Amino acid sequence: MSNPSSIRLSELTSKVQQVISTSFGAVKYWVIADVTNYTYKTERNFHYFDLVEKDTRSAGIVARFSARAWGNAALNITNFERATGQNFKNDLHVLIQVEVLFNSVYGLQLNVVDIDTNFTLGHLEQQRKATLERLLRENPAFISLAEGIYQTRNSKLTFGPVIQRIAVISSETSAGYQDFRHTLENNAFGYKIIIDNYFALVQGEANAKAFLARLITVFESGIPYDAVILIRGGGAQTDFLLFDQYELNRAIAKFPIPVITGIGHQKNETIADLMAHTSTKTPTKAAEFIIAHNRNFEETLKAIQQTLIIKAAQLMAIHKDKLNTLNQQTIHAAKKMLTLEAHGLLSLSQRFLSQPQLILSGKKRDLENFRVNLAGYSKLYLQHQQREIEHIRSLMRLMSPENILSKGFALLKVNGEIIKDMTHIETGTIIEVILADTEIETKVLTKKYRHGKEYEL
Repeated sequence: MSNPSSIRLSELTSKVQQVISTSFGAVKYWVIADVTNYTYKTERNFHYFDLVEKDTRSAGIVARFSARAWGNAALNITNFERATGQNFKNDLHVLIQVEVLFNSVYGLQLNVVDIDTNFTLGHLEQQRKATLERLLRENPAFISLAEGIYQTRNSKLTFGPVIQRIAVISSETSAGYQDFRHTLENNAFGYKIIIDNYFALVQGEANAKAFLARLITVFESGIPYDAVILIRGGGAQTDFLLFDQYELNRAIAKFPIPVITGIGHQKNETIADLMAHTSTKTPTKAAEFIIAHNRNFEETLKAIQQTLIIKAAQLMAIHKDKLNTLNQQTIHAAKKMLTLEAHGLLSLSQRFLSQPQLILSGKKRDLENFRVNLAGYSKLYLQHQQREIEHIRSLMRLMSPENILSKGFALLKVNGEIIKDMTHIETGTIIEVILADTEIETKVLTKKYRHGKEYEL
């Protein structure tokens, strides 16, 4: 049973389409929104996505609309990507021109007409500025800004005289990496540079954490690298966004090894360029910087060598002049000395030739005087010795036993031997007593000791 008030769905959608067409058909709106649920149909060059508005406090979605872009709108998106260096993708904050359409099958949709490049560039610049401000605010110990120039702990490091061993963080398939390596390995000066590769994806900002992990790996290796090279070459322009991430740039700013960037841009600077020690435009320029640094050291050595050669030649010339002067002085002094010595020898020879008889006569007189003196001294010496002998002879006569016995003394003998004391003579011993003219034998009847001082004079 049919309801007389019912209508077909197509009639309803037709009425809705009429209302939409009447209300919005001639109007195009510039809408600020975020992109989500984005897909791209390559074969048709169609972009499908949702535009959403998020609550600034809770981040919850407060509005959503399906949108599509094709034809001129798809071309405008391509131009947008080229101008901003930013892929059209999810979470992109955009100012986009749309028209409201209703389709009886697909429902209410927004058809993209155009996209404001400047709005997105401004938003990206705002994000970049916010990141720089955060780096300064949260890391004052190693990041500062003075007169428009960023000073970091890394930028204050000093390169060694030669950059010889380096760590390279790049994509293995990057054309920029190949250019960098080719430039180093084929340098015109034959410099040998050791390259340690730390490969990582550099396509898109989502790989910032992986890139940071490779930088940490370089640090934890403990290898004393002379420099760390960050390379991006080949790929989309959106690869630059990786080098504007906060955590990566904080690590670059405090990294203890000088960082060289060769990110492959010609117009703008990434935050990594500002935090690193040295920024170059391309990977090839980074390689040329290393070669130039080493060449400068070689040129300095050559200049020092040339200076040493010149100084040595000057010093030798000065000393040669001094030696020549000294040689002339020596020759002159030697000639003068030889002349003086020749005069001295001549004078001495003349003295020897003119006075030989005087010398001989003097020597003869000396010998005669010596002979006379020797004869006199010999006679006196013999007379003195004769008197000494006579004196000794007199003493010997006084001390002779005969003389002593004549004075009333006696010699005592026991068994034919003269005794000096009676210590070992016992009573009853026969003793022979010798006087000056008599010898007596007697026997010891008694013996007593005395002190022997009765006859002291």
